Amino acid sequence: MKELIRQHALNLGFDDCRFTTAAPPDGATYFQAWLQDNHHGEMGWLARNAEKRANPDLVLRGAKTIIALAISYADEPAAQCRPNAGSSASSMPPVPVAPLHGVIARYARHTDYHDVLKAGLKALNDFVNQQGGPDTRSLWYVDTGPILERELAQRAGIGFIGKHNNLISRSRGNWIILAEIITTLELPPDEPEKNRCGTCTSCITACPTGAITAPFRLDARRCISYLTIELKGAIPVELRPLIGNRIFGCDDCLAACPWNKFARSGKIMKAHAKPELGVQDLIELLALDNAGFKQKFAGTPLIRTKRRGILRNVCVALGNVGDARALPALAKAAQDPEPLIAEHARWAIQAIEARLGKSEPE
Repeated sequence: MKELIRQHALNLGFDDCRFTTAAPPDGATYFQAWLQDNHHGEMGWLARNAEKRANPDLVLRGAKTIIALAISYADEPAAQCRPNAGSSASSMPPVPVAPLHGVIARYARHTDYHDVLKAGLKALNDFVNQQGGPDTRSLWYVDTGPILERELAQRAGIGFIGKHNNLISRSRGNWIILAEIITTLELPPDEPEKNRCGTCTSCITACPTGAITAPFRLDARRCISYLTIELKGAIPVELRPLIGNRIFGCDDCLAACPWNKFARSGKIMKAHAKPELGVQDLIELLALDNAGFKQKFAGTPLIRTKRRGILRNVCVALGNVGDARALPALAKAAQDPEPLIAEHARWAIQAIEARLGKSEPE
């Protein structure tokens, strides 16, 4: 039955499918300590359902098995370059692209994976219930359930949690999305994966903001993905220069991982790739009104951050890489009725003017 389910998952397009028990994950204690240190920042939902994350039985009573699934979103060709490997929090060069352009994280250069994966997950969930019979109950999640998915994926053998706190697959690198099915059907577990980082610290030295404070320890409040996506208010002034030209997420710690030499594009996400999203004209983005923003980014992960969040990020990027050509657009943005955009536009103007002033001969 287990092999039938695995094969059905692969037939549906999932890149890997493995099994573990529904016992509490070993990392629950670490997770609680991480919350107590407030390293989750404003992601309050992580604390609200912390008890469930530590015990899958509280998510689905009678749970016996967790089916862990991996979905690759690696580029074609896989791995590609590592734009900022070796950069540090004190000196953060922008990702090399055309002037006045910003960069979007790789996973977001696709149709929103929540929408892409739900049909396959529902189909696999129904198949599991059919195999188990009328008393079997199952729930599926993709990055949305109150479970410690990386811990469970490691215990199922999908991969291992790297020093950057992301899951690394020996066969697919770390360009992977995780999904899970929790079920009352009892199935034999697969062998867990062990950590294979060795002495490598490439991800730690690659982090532009020093968010990876130690191996396997992440302070999300400094992470560019948190700052440009999850944080809803103003980005701390001292961190703005370190963001460079990233306007939605950051790939630096992921791109630095040497296991990416084994990465390859996946069956599902490849069909939903939107490579044109990768690099964006910052001044054009700054001119978007609400309707224009929704039209441009409909169906992608960026829509969840809303216009106010994306244009906030655009202003920061222009403050870091912009020149005199950006000042008229920023002056208009400084009058935007959304206070968050206006404040970051004023900061960007000051940053550019200070940089232009420094470049003038004495």
